[in-house]
Amino acid sequence: MSVADIAFFCFAVVTVTAGLFVTVSRNPVHSVLWLILAFLSSAGLFVLLGAEFVAMLLIIVYVGAVAVLFLFVVMMLDVDFAELKGEMARTMPLALLIGVIIILQFGMAYAAWVQADGALGLRQSVTPDVAEVENAKALGLLIYDKYIYLFQAAGLVLLVAMIGAIVLTLRHRKDVKRQNVLHQMWRDPAKAMELKDVKPGQGL
Repeated sequence: MSVADIAFFCFAVVTVTAGLFVTVSRNPVHSVLWLILAFLSSAGLFVLLGAEFVAMLLIIVYVGAVAVLFLFVVMMLDVDFAELKGEMARTMPLALLIGVIIILQFGMAYAAWVQADGALGLRQSVTPDVAEVENAKALGLLIYDKYIYLFQAAGLVLLVAMIGAIVLTLRHRKDVKRQNVLHQMWRDPAKAMELKDVKPGQGL
């Protein structure tokens, strides 16, 4: 067994273990820390696959931005952990049932999976030769040249999902004072201020 094989098994075990602890940890802060460990181990697997650019992207974007954002949001929110545990205990049987069904479906799919003739060659023909083009350039050619329309379509789908989430969660409260920029810009200075003649010893 080579060093690469040992590193693969180490990264794989750490990734699976960290993913398991993300779901079973009772403290959300610990879950986010386990998630960061899972991202780092996944980056190690990408390095072993020869996708160094994707590995660095995973560390910079997910660990450096998304996971840290999750951590700050979890730490700043006033979460009632007792209520969350009660909700988890109530929904645990249904969650376990769904998990068992998903595992059975994966097992059935894996048992019936057969690799077609020439599938490996078709997968390798999509990417250019590693000896001729470096990893980052090959990825850029695939995303922004060969599959540019699919990339733009995926961006539009994410944009629609973001706008839908904003519309669904937007609530107009009447007891909140909101600024109207146009009213502030178009106000008449003569009407915005009124002079009062205050007599001595009297108030407004």
